[in-house]
Amino acid sequence: MRIAIGSDHGGFQLKQQLVHLLDEWQIAYEDFGILTSDAADYPDIAVPVARSVASGAFDRGILVCGTGIGMSIAANKIPGIRAAMAYDVETARLGREHNDANILTIGGRTTPLDRARDIVRVFLQTAFDGGGRHSRRIQKISALDCKDS
Repeated sequence: MRIAIGSDHGGFQLKQQLVHLLDEWQIAYEDFGILTSDAADYPDIAVPVARSVASGAFDRGILVCGTGIGMSIAANKIPGIRAAMAYDVETARLGREHNDANILTIGGRTTPLDRARDIVRVFLQTAFDGGGRHSRRIQKISALDCKDS
């Protein structure tokens, strides 16, 4: 599994800790930035991470901003992305099982490291259920990527 990871300044500290976890777990990743705690605009990181996941260059993505909300909104503008903001293990699990989320967004200012560790672990280990109703719903979401506004 290959992971694309990135953050803005609000998620920088947590992202740095998550990168250490990925190293510890021996999971391949690319850090799309930011590389310092200087202020940055979350769309500038969310878009390249989302495009890299949508293209298939990476299997999944992790985006961290202050709350996880801004990154989720920006990433979901890219066709093929289903970014889910998770605030606990259950939302991470359901995001994968029911929604086939391919990007996890998480809040650096709202999520303690021990909880973030569990959220990321579950997000990476959980497979899409693929059952009838879930697949049908994902197909409907994917169809929206092809429609004109």
